[in-house]
Amino acid sequence: MAKNLVVAQSGGPSVAINATLAGVIAAAKEAGRIGKIYGGIHGVEGIQAGKLVDITDFSDFEKLKATPAMALGSCRCKLPPIEQKDAKSYQLLRHVFKQYDIGYFLYIGGNDSMDTVYKLSRLFAGEENAPVFVGIPKTIDNDLPLTDHTPGYGSAAKYLAITMDEIIRDTAIYNVPAVTIVEVMGRNAGWLTLAAAMPRFVGGKKPDFVAIPEVPFDEDVFVRKVREQLKHTPNVVAAVSEGIRDLSGHYVGSNAKSGAVDVFGHAYLSGVGKYLEGLVKREIGCKVRSIELNLMQRCSAHLAAKSDIEEGYAIGKAGVEAALRGETGRMVALRRISDQPYQTELFTVAIEEVANLEKLVPEKWRNLEDPKAVAEIRNYILPLMQGDVPQFRNEYGMNEYVSFME
Repeated sequence: MAKNLVVAQSGGPSVAINATLAGVIAAAKEAGRIGKIYGGIHGVEGIQAGKLVDITDFSDFEKLKATPAMALGSCRCKLPPIEQKDAKSYQLLRHVFKQYDIGYFLYIGGNDSMDTVYKLSRLFAGEENAPVFVGIPKTIDNDLPLTDHTPGYGSAAKYLAITMDEIIRDTAIYNVPAVTIVEVMGRNAGWLTLAAAMPRFVGGKKPDFVAIPEVPFDEDVFVRKVREQLKHTPNVVAAVSEGIRDLSGHYVGSNAKSGAVDVFGHAYLSGVGKYLEGLVKREIGCKVRSIELNLMQRCSAHLAAKSDIEEGYAIGKAGVEAALRGETGRMVALRRISDQPYQTELFTVAIEEVANLEKLVPEKWRNLEDPKAVAEIRNYILPLMQGDVPQFRNEYGMNEYVSFME
């Protein structure tokens, strides 16, 4: 008899992750070699508790593709080291996999989710009739290695580019010295902040300053440049990553942060914009405000990029195809063939080459005063932002979404 498949989502949400889920369900239904299709509620944490929902008969793929966040829910669950094979978490997962006759496990997520795929593929390695474990990339941070980019990043980039352009226009209306600091997500990688700089990269003059984690941030230099810039324009706009670090490698404004960390040891970051607002107010004394875009940059479906949604759907289907080929302990990835016309191809990589690793902005793109670097960044990001996605409106003019948790 055909084995069953379970798919789950993990980590932070995005606009495109449900498009990937739709691709998984569609491909599994089309294959004719898979029994039931289950969704794991709240990721691997929920699967341990047996929280599986039968989604075999689901068919409203277009609405699911247009649904932001995670229709199956999420978790941030770190499995024990693989050496602890008898740990309770692994015992529970073995029990559930056996109970539901699972032959294929597909996990959609980012760096930490790939750690889960890696550990489970190692746990079952060499066992007869072991499930096949496949990772499918998702993260707006765009920091997974060995893939050109990750689904979710394109829509987040589109939101940031458009929102920053609107902020720039808002701040330009008064002839009063003012500084606006926009804080963008990004713990160690500046991909999202580069997207927020697109208004400048496509020919505009702002944002005036762009700060990414890969480049040490000098507060004295920043204040000096802001003061100098105010001599030429009454409104200065800065885009800064939440994870910028000072010359000593410490997070800028670390004293203002909570100090809390998640189960993977990642610090909860926010507040650098507010910190720099205080710095400018204290050192320069002009009107200054900070804007923390926060959660909005992750799930703004009204600004979803069609190219992002289509790639998310395709990569989900490719995950099922890889699983059916028996490619356990692998992650589906995107390889860019050309920028113009924009073309990519799908392939798989070993999960151990991705799990817990990060892809930073390359050295050649860190000097944003270099026209060649700016041109390459522009050509890299623009194709990922293209196109609009139809929305499903109800009688109140609001969007209708899909959820398997209700």
